[in-house]
Amino acid sequence: MEQFMTQENTKPFLTNKAAWKQAIAPYQRPNLRRSLWQIANTLIPYALLWVIMVLTMRVSFWLTLPFIVLAAGFLVRTFIIFHDCGHGAYFANRRVNEIVGFITGVLVFTPYFSWRHGHALHHASSGDLDRRGAGDIWMMTVEEYLTAPAWKRFVYRVYRNPVVLFIIAPVFLFVIVERIPNRYGKQRERRSVILADVTLLLVAILMSLLIGFKTYIILQVLAMGLAATAGVWLFYVQHQYEGVYWQRHGDWDYAMAAVEGSSFYKLPKVLQWFTGNIGFHHIHHLSPRIPNYNLEQCHNENPQFQVAPITLRDSFKSLHFRLWDEANNRLISFRQFRQMQAQTTAAA
Repeated sequence: MEQFMTQENTKPFLTNKAAWKQAIAPYQRPNLRRSLWQIANTLIPYALLWVIMVLTMRVSFWLTLPFIVLAAGFLVRTFIIFHDCGHGAYFANRRVNEIVGFITGVLVFTPYFSWRHGHALHHASSGDLDRRGAGDIWMMTVEEYLTAPAWKRFVYRVYRNPVVLFIIAPVFLFVIVERIPNRYGKQRERRSVILADVTLLLVAILMSLLIGFKTYIILQVLAMGLAATAGVWLFYVQHQYEGVYWQRHGDWDYAMAAVEGSSFYKLPKVLQWFTGNIGFHHIHHLSPRIPNYNLEQCHNENPQFQVAPITLRDSFKSLHFRLWDEANNRLISFRQFRQMQAQTTAAA
């Protein structure tokens, strides 16, 4: 029977900063050949899929649909490259990371410097109950929900509805929100949004002239929409699952939050490929400087990182989680919340 590490087993190791830093160090070095090969086997097929989608659209939309789904998969993989560049993990040279990050960022409708800043805040505060709100999914504690006004509870319930969270919100985020500069951001971050928007506009004009505005919009919106939904789902499952780590800032520990507060999402090999090994999210959070193609090796060669995985089937249980029960250190559903309230009322 396969054995996995528990929190009790990993804690002594993770609280020894020198030990876990030594363990991850060999995997933090990017490999130029592997990075270039990954770019080639991602962007070239994606470009070819656009040719196929345009040609099949002239015959039938239904003939095109499978290729749109496949294109969305390559967009998810493109985002992983963009993501690694944002962490400075993909190339040894900072400037090259920025150039490739900008190009792939345009492809996934995400401004490089603006996103990089927000995502760094997420890594610095993940699992910290007192520092929520930086690049994460809105999560209320039971106490916060109980004391919130009716309008806020209603908004929260709408926000956490799966249709809103995984269909409406992803498209709104990547198509609308990422187009707006943050007035509180630094000048470079605001400029990156404007530069990305101008580039996307030029791309849209060029593609409309080449293949027609209607064809471009249909293909781009559907492929991007599916990719965005998949991306938000991955991000959700990586931080909203049974047994996840959340602590108040005084008790919060970076390494524990990384390994216990980020899931090992064990996907079928084909999905693991399309998602760029991001299922090894616990290792990624421990060291964002590890390129995606080294994550699995780091996991396999270090038993102390081999925590119990979440399978594709198991991950759908996360759909029910809505609130953090701070008294019992667990995520609960609204049904469990109502049961707790009924028990409290009966006891009173």
